[in-house]
Amino acid sequence: MSLVQSVDNVAMLPAYLAAGTAVLVLLVDLLVARPAVTVATAAVGAAGTALGSALVGAAGSRRTFCVGADCSWVFDGRAALVGAVIALLTLGVLAVSGPVLRAGRIPVGEYCFLLACAMTGGVVLGAAGDLITLIVALETLTLPLYVLVGLRRGSLAGAEAAVTFFVVSVVATTVTLLGAALLYAVTGTLHLERLGATLADRADLLDLPLTTVAVALVVAGLAFKVAAVPFHAWAPATYDGAPLPVAAYLSTASKFGGVVALLAVVQRALPGEVTGPVLALLAALTMTVGNLVALRQRRTVRLLAWSSVAQAGYILAPLGVLALAAGRTADARAQAYAAAVAYAVFFVLLELAAFAAVVALRPADGDGGTLADLRGAARRHPWVGGAFALALIGLAGLPPGLAGLFAKVTVVRSLLAGHAGWLALVVALNAVIGLAYYLRVAATLYAAPRAGAAAPGRPARTVALALGVATALAIVIGFAPQLVLDVAAR
Repeated sequence: MSLVQSVDNVAMLPAYLAAGTAVLVLLVDLLVARPAVTVATAAVGAAGTALGSALVGAAGSRRTFCVGADCSWVFDGRAALVGAVIALLTLGVLAVSGPVLRAGRIPVGEYCFLLACAMTGGVVLGAAGDLITLIVALETLTLPLYVLVGLRRGSLAGAEAAVTFFVVSVVATTVTLLGAALLYAVTGTLHLERLGATLADRADLLDLPLTTVAVALVVAGLAFKVAAVPFHAWAPATYDGAPLPVAAYLSTASKFGGVVALLAVVQRALPGEVTGPVLALLAALTMTVGNLVALRQRRTVRLLAWSSVAQAGYILAPLGVLALAAGRTADARAQAYAAAVAYAVFFVLLELAAFAAVVALRPADGDGGTLADLRGAARRHPWVGGAFALALIGLAGLPPGLAGLFAKVTVVRSLLAGHAGWLALVVALNAVIGLAYYLRVAATLYAAPRAGAAAPGRPARTVALALGVATALAIVIGFAPQLVLDVAAR
């Protein structure tokens, strides 16, 4: 019998495209040494990765690196959605990075190479079929971000943010790996579907303290990645110290990757009766703490960071239905998983638009500034201010931000279907709290500017384009949210 496995190269195509982009960017930067060409290469590679993910996903589910029925690579509709979203977010962040890169304090080649490496990890993450592949992919997504956060020359805040992010992420990875090792000790397998089947068939394993500890460690380690309370303290300082485009990537692609990883283990591997109560508690704490602390923020990026923490709570909320027997039925679980993925997609689009607007309204290579610096910005730049306000209203879940409205409706509907009415009430109350700071920022944009305040310059074309595309996508998806739900449910 041959020991050489056959590899489905079509299933691997999105990963090839993403990794190839990173290698090509490195070579172009070395041989051509023209920043515009390097950025264009990274952008074309990201667009090609998104297209490749969509085409491979449209052809149906494909599996490779299999041992019997257990496969380490499963590229289906959801993996295609993850790959396409990560690649498009990378493309969007490249577009808003123009002013920062032109300022000359960040090396263009290294910046584009690291973004392409992070994109590779995100693409692989969506198709991971075992714990090792999943953890390695998540770290491939995260590791380049340590450097990107502190890549700006002469920035003490960036260096401090990078060290904070690095230390916390290393601890989180260690905890996750320890949990995975204990799960292997209990079940003898690392494939997600086999893990789920083993724990479902052998109820005696759930009575072992070792199993409970293993599940808790895996969930806690992945909760760090999505900045869920009480594992959230790193996020505001890291976002505020990073360059604005990197903060945008942390808040969108990195968080989306953490959600995908957590959802993969909860849906396919870990027992719902154990993870459900933990996730319900995490969701309630995360949305409540994030919203309450955001009320007191005066710096723009810190407000968006705490808002991102609160949004992570909304994303996790549908998984709280697993705490109840009624929420562990096949229909309730499917609706909860689809709601979590769909909300994450809606959120990252609106969040990218919000960060793009901040980049457009702030000086090149500047930080996010304070909310007072945004006073009257929409009067000076009506289109940028309008797009920013629409993103904020969408994050708050109000019309005409239909993407955010349908996202919250989807979450509440999944919670009610799983008989988790108390958690739906927590979501509704927190949505009301969130209105206070989202509408305050929107009102600030249209307030009369302060006397003597310096007017922001004209936004760069690439930033305006990224803002326009993100806003247009949010509007389109807002009118057709079922498209995202259908793909997320696969």
